[in-house]
Amino acid sequence: MIKRTFIKTTLGLALAASFSAASAQTTPVKFQLDWRFEGPSALFLVPAAKGYFKDAKLDVTVDAGNGSGGAVNRVASGAYDLGFADLAALMEFHANNPDAPNKPVAVMMVYNNTPASVMALKKSGIKTPADLSGKKLGAPVFDAGRKAFPVFEKANNVSNVQWVSMDPPLRETMLVRGDVDAITGFTFTSLLNIEARGVKADDVVVMQYPDYGVKLYGNAIIASPKMIKENPEAIKAFLVAFTKGAKDVIADPAKAIDSVKARDGIINTQLETRRLQLAIDTVINSADARAEGFGQVKAPRLSLMASQVSDAYKTKSRVDANAVWNGSFLPTAKELDILPKAKK
Repeated sequence: MIKRTFIKTTLGLALAASFSAASAQTTPVKFQLDWRFEGPSALFLVPAAKGYFKDAKLDVTVDAGNGSGGAVNRVASGAYDLGFADLAALMEFHANNPDAPNKPVAVMMVYNNTPASVMALKKSGIKTPADLSGKKLGAPVFDAGRKAFPVFEKANNVSNVQWVSMDPPLRETMLVRGDVDAITGFTFTSLLNIEARGVKADDVVVMQYPDYGVKLYGNAIIASPKMIKENPEAIKAFLVAFTKGAKDVIADPAKAIDSVKARDGIINTQLETRRLQLAIDTVINSADARAEGFGQVKAPRLSLMASQVSDAYKTKSRVDANAVWNGSFLPTAKELDILPKAKK
């Protein structure tokens, strides 16, 4: 009896030790999204749901967010290891907090183009950027399109625009009601929100920034300095697993929405599938993305953006393009080759 008990105890201790060793090999990673669980968040939820992060020995927690600025701040504070944020918001943080000890760094480009657009109803008579001069535009004060509007304004000779501020849920409603002449917002967010308020897509004028001379990069995966210093291999493993998941998402957006539905059961599946497809077509698998390569940036374009953000955002110091980007953690060129060819 004593011998049997000893064997059971020894076996139990061995199993516990084995489990402990296995757990020690798994790195916990806290990831902060830029926004709530919507179609584009499938890019991160799919690799989690399919076990790609787990296979990479990562225990990844993906949390919803409330804006790129918040994502940057939470990664900077150390509350999160990695995040997803607009590169312009990251640049703004760097330039306005030059002495901050923990400035996050972008490690992978996901939205090669900014998703920002100016949107108006056709019945307003607005057809081109020139028609915006002297008009009333609406957006939240922190909206990426509004903050970058000076770049759009300069590129298209727009002048005398009057801004009206509101909370995000009221933006499209105020446009439809006629309280403002046009709005700025992410194409795949605001266009679908306008439709949800009874306006057909064909009745909306959409001026996407990239189509009108504004070649700003969009959202990137960002990492905390602590993560970069203490666990660079975990960052590399995360990006490889993420890229594998992103390939699946691009190949089958409808299926990918299942992972979003699992996190937020009240989403409109059809709407979020359209939102995801719109994001893929406009900023992920764009012509610029195919030319530069998924996940990557080009130094001249990055430098130009740093200068434009410094001017448009009126930052305390000039943005240092070299300080906001670190491409050394990117997967191999073969692993990054996930974008379908352009449709003919």
